[in-house]
Amino acid sequence: MGLRILSVIRQVLDAEESVRIKDGMVDPSSSKLVLDTMDEYGLEEALRIRDAQPETEVVALAVGPARCEEALRTALAIGADRAILVETFEPLDVITVGNVAAQVARKEQSDLIFCGGQEADWDSQAFGAAIAEYLNWPQLTWTTALNLEGRTLTGTHDIDEGTESFSVELPAVITTQQGLCEPRYPTLPNIMKARKKELRRESFESFGLHSRLKFIRSEIQVKERMRRIVDGKDGSAAAQQLVEFLRNETRVIG
Repeated sequence: MGLRILSVIRQVLDAEESVRIKDGMVDPSSSKLVLDTMDEYGLEEALRIRDAQPETEVVALAVGPARCEEALRTALAIGADRAILVETFEPLDVITVGNVAAQVARKEQSDLIFCGGQEADWDSQAFGAAIAEYLNWPQLTWTTALNLEGRTLTGTHDIDEGTESFSVELPAVITTQQGLCEPRYPTLPNIMKARKKELRRESFESFGLHSRLKFIRSEIQVKERMRRIVDGKDGSAAAQQLVEFLRNETRVIG
């Protein structure tokens, strides 16, 4: 039996879209939604492993409302073998979604899980850690290079001091980032094939979980320009004025 890889994806606003609020909540109904770029790197790495080991199966997973089907169809068109949508309209916290992903990984007997290092909608780095904690698997974050030989995964990842090399035996959870690889685009033949690929729906309630997130409201932060002008006729005085402004008013420097 070949490897089973679970690629967890999020559907987010396109980077060019503006956030719209309706009735105190983010309203994506009239906005362009896309596959989270961070997750694309994970899907690409999964497909590269399958290219090298054709017996590998790549499964895309999304947890969210019915509209996430579009993101999963994109993942299937890019090359995933099948997809799973855990459907819910509840706003979920990252730990709960990590629990769902871990349960799916157990059911699917996954050997390797990919997810983005920082989701655009959550702006959180906790997702991969939550999955790994629920599964009691090792986790490698912010990977910059990967190579799989048998069941040994080697590579490099970013740490505070620079770059670190690692070696880990599967199963494992890997979080990805820009620079790891260059994601491929869907081709017309693969878009046509994607229509026939399996996309299984499961209800969030079937996982025996409840959202621990109490939603209050959403709001857009508006930052007005201070429009301060520094007179540059006296260079030394202007520099001193700028330093004082950055230190005392904007507190950008200490």
